[in-house]
Amino acid sequence: MRTRIILLAGVFSVMALSNAIVPVLPSFATGTSAQGAIFAAYFLGAFLLVLPAGIIADRVGETPLIRAGLLLTAASGILLCLADTPVTFIGARFVEGVGAGLFVPSALAFLNARPDHERMSGYFMGMLNLGLIVGLLLTGWLVAGSGSGARAGIFLFTGLSMVPLIVSLTLRPHEGPVSVPEPVRDTRARIQWAFTTYFWLWVSAVVMVGVTGAVTALHPEYTDLPPGLVSEQLALMNAATIASVLVTAHAHLPPVRTIRLAAIAMAGGVALTTVSPWGFLVIGWLAGMVMIAQLSFLADAGTRQGVLMGLFNCASYGGMTILPFIACVTADLGGFPVAYAIIAFFALFVALTIGRCQCRLPRPR
Repeated sequence: MRTRIILLAGVFSVMALSNAIVPVLPSFATGTSAQGAIFAAYFLGAFLLVLPAGIIADRVGETPLIRAGLLLTAASGILLCLADTPVTFIGARFVEGVGAGLFVPSALAFLNARPDHERMSGYFMGMLNLGLIVGLLLTGWLVAGSGSGARAGIFLFTGLSMVPLIVSLTLRPHEGPVSVPEPVRDTRARIQWAFTTYFWLWVSAVVMVGVTGAVTALHPEYTDLPPGLVSEQLALMNAATIASVLVTAHAHLPPVRTIRLAAIAMAGGVALTTVSPWGFLVIGWLAGMVMIAQLSFLADAGTRQGVLMGLFNCASYGGMTILPFIACVTADLGGFPVAYAIIAFFALFVALTIGRCQCRLPRPR
């Protein structure tokens, strides 16, 4: 129980710090491309670490990686407080992403290997999105309401991240069962099998999660609204995701059908965000449904969850790295309508291809 509380508090603080920069991106760089690079650097760092973290978690246990991820998160917050150029912001965000890349797959591997994985993954994804909401809203309110500087949210959540880090030091080196190490060639074969067998599931994770990042990265510059209002509108997406994961955490959703229908609706949600912030509610709810369907299916796909959670998070963070950057560069070169159209096209591509995935549930739970 203590480990579960640390994981929930940890993912809240990691995500709150990661989103504290979003409402104030224009304060740290000029132009959509530079802002997109700062936004995406975090997800690049996470993308590069999540699969190695999953493999290591399978071999040595999750606790050391959980601690390391929380430590790097706190350190990156200090670096963000000291950064003074776009390049140093990009570097600090990359370190922050490395910390998340160590923490998130290790935490999910711990939770997804247990009998109550559906309920706990719902709580975990709920706290993840609650952290994103609080990071957005408090930063926006601090800047707009109190006249604090653009780094006020970063200072606040850097301090907050110290709490789960300190408490994590009380964990035993191996909290929970640790798998017997397998030969490296067997691990490599297992990764290859999971990648090829569930290839289109990973593609869907890249796109469906990446869409949420793309609309987030575009929105501040597209609307040119004050940071407080931007944060409130973007928070609608995370609020909808929290509601979605808590509602669907107890349903064993068939992955292919769920992803196909959600992808079609996601394209409509992207179009809606260009004219109304209510589109974020649509996107957030659909993203939550898809994530729970994917996690639930993967929990039944193998007893060693580290590699599977590594691949899942690799796909998710890959999407959050690639799609926002593509969208922001496209907005600079071709305008915002083209950028939003490309995001919607990616969603429809998932609807067309997910049927090729071999991810069918063998039986109802």
